[in-house]
Amino acid sequence: MPGTEPPTSSVRAIFGEAALRSSAEHPLLDTFHLTVEEVGQGEPVIFLHGLLGLNEHWMPAVETLSKRARCIMLEFPLADLPHKLCSIDAVTAMVKRELSNLIDGPAVYIGNSLGGHLALRLALDHPEAIRGLVLAGSSGLFERELAVGRNAAQHRPSRDWLQQKIEELFSDPANIPDGIVDRVYDELSNRRAARALVRLSKSAKRDNLSAHLSEITAPTLLLWGDGDTVTPPRVADEFCDLMPNSRIQWLEGAGHAPQIEQAQAFTKAIDDFLGEFDPYNNTTTRQEVA
Repeated sequence: MPGTEPPTSSVRAIFGEAALRSSAEHPLLDTFHLTVEEVGQGEPVIFLHGLLGLNEHWMPAVETLSKRARCIMLEFPLADLPHKLCSIDAVTAMVKRELSNLIDGPAVYIGNSLGGHLALRLALDHPEAIRGLVLAGSSGLFERELAVGRNAAQHRPSRDWLQQKIEELFSDPANIPDGIVDRVYDELSNRRAARALVRLSKSAKRDNLSAHLSEITAPTLLLWGDGDTVTPPRVADEFCDLMPNSRIQWLEGAGHAPQIEQAQAFTKAIDDFLGEFDPYNNTTTRQEVA
């Protein structure tokens, strides 16, 4: 499945040129910076979280995957973005700018929800930068839109309402990490933050990639929770039908955030996927996974 390696000579330059163009189009981009965390050495694997995600949500997977790869987690200041930057285009540009300073060659990109959408946009814009994709509950075809009340611009969502919405992200509410409801409630109590997340959700919904997915030839693992109600299993089937070098692996007992809810199975699937690529099997740096 992995097939031919993409060329490796100019990924940094390509992202750098894209970043310069984006800065000209979106001058405010340069005032926002991502939080970058790295673990491990070797060839890069890039982690892109969803609308309510954090870098820490990847850590159970990173603890294992860092034994064979340089794991780079990007955390976006999504709730802080001004109106003009609340779009898939602007956040994709932000990722390119950051990556132009971080990597020299192609990488495997792992994205959940909005993060999967960003990975798809990178693959369409710069196929030479993509070694492979892992998409978990990705937007780009269909995703239930985030709403925070009847009028997101005027109404502060209640904690009970947010509790219900966050429970819908999980197959079993008992798997919700401690503190996540309070964190999201505090974040969305700021009217500007609530508006930003709603605008990003609407932008993702408008940016339907169905007409272009056949152009993505990178090996793609669709790692999907069988209990996902935000991007239901039919969405994974549609991705698989449209992407010529993709396959689905279902995660039982997982909803929209399988990296949290079924971390062990999620990690094992990605570790096996990386094992199909020669660059991630360097015996001088690879540590055996228990």
